[in-house]
Amino acid sequence: MTAAPAPAGADGQPPRDLPVDVDHLRSTMLDLLLTPSPSGRTDAVMQLVGDHIKELGLPFDLTRRGLLRARLGAEGGGGAGTVRRAVVVHADTIGCMVKRLKENGRLEVVPVGTHSARFSEGAHVTVMTDDPECVYTGTVLPLLSAGHAFGDDIDTQGVGWHQVEVRIDEPVTDREGLEALGVQVGDFVALDADPRITPGGYVKSRHLDDKAGLAACLTALKALVDAGVRPRVGAQLLVTIGEEVGFGATHGLDPDISELVAVDNAVVAAGQASSEHAVNVGMMDMTGPFDYHLSRRLLALAAEHDVPVRRDVYRHYRSDAAPALEAGIEARAALVGAGVDSGHGHERTHLDGLVALTRLLVLYLQTDLVFADWDRHAAGPLDEFPSESVQPAPREPAREDATGA
Repeated sequence: MTAAPAPAGADGQPPRDLPVDVDHLRSTMLDLLLTPSPSGRTDAVMQLVGDHIKELGLPFDLTRRGLLRARLGAEGGGGAGTVRRAVVVHADTIGCMVKRLKENGRLEVVPVGTHSARFSEGAHVTVMTDDPECVYTGTVLPLLSAGHAFGDDIDTQGVGWHQVEVRIDEPVTDREGLEALGVQVGDFVALDADPRITPGGYVKSRHLDDKAGLAACLTALKALVDAGVRPRVGAQLLVTIGEEVGFGATHGLDPDISELVAVDNAVVAAGQASSEHAVNVGMMDMTGPFDYHLSRRLLALAAEHDVPVRRDVYRHYRSDAAPALEAGIEARAALVGAGVDSGHGHERTHLDGLVALTRLLVLYLQTDLVFADWDRHAAGPLDEFPSESVQPAPREPAREDATGA
């Protein structure tokens, strides 16, 4: 079945494909990437996000643990109106934590979030102690790293977090030296992003998951504010801080939410359909299929406005949508994102894909709900349920002996 036409926006008019401020997108993304925020140590980046929201003049607050909730009000202005849809994106990243101060003056670390030590070997890092004045640089190295000392043994050593250590850029050679620096078990170790944008528009950096997506969300809000567009449906931007460790959108969502669109990286790899040059709509991930109707509404919007789009299915993947649904939210959920090559490794995306993502978010936030009347209520009678008319299922032909006669 082809996707249904996209609903009208404010005043019954179709949504407008508003201009995207690419300079704002780039600068915001770089600001976010240069601010370390491994899961569990995200206050600084949330301050930065709040500053960006404040510049847009939108009302927002933060939850006790630090999730940020910004409101883009429905017709009527400001933050007025019931909030019925949410765009959810995360500001936390993968990282490491000090597990042990080693006798050789180096650090044993464990991962924060799920990622391989293979892609951390050689990474520059920032060691953040409990004292904000005591911050140290360093490098993640395999246990055997000196080619002139170990020769071919370097090539045969194993891969894993027990096979690497962090060398701090300080004159320390023992555990006591690390203690004198104020380094302790449980200190956070941030993998430096080292962002670069090539002349051709490729963005190479760690932590594009999901600071690139967050920059697109903030730029989409800017496009709506600059154009003076008030959405027909009250919307919420929820910025979470624990997605990489599995508990992103477990709280902070408005109780009247009926649609949730998670913004996260799309998987660019062999066997995947996602592209760095398009916005990508996830049809299913490891937690199951996304909402049939909302996903196809997003695809229809992209098609009607010539936004480059791909559909894809992800296997080893979950987003902010999963914990929200597991927490019991009664809402349609969908997933969109810019394509990221080598996710949780040496990541890369393209400005084309980020612009496409931003455009789709701008269009979506101008539309009514998928089912304008039905979705405004938590429940309703069967004769009003939009079922066979929009999601037909052909009946399987009955066998002659099906009745047992």
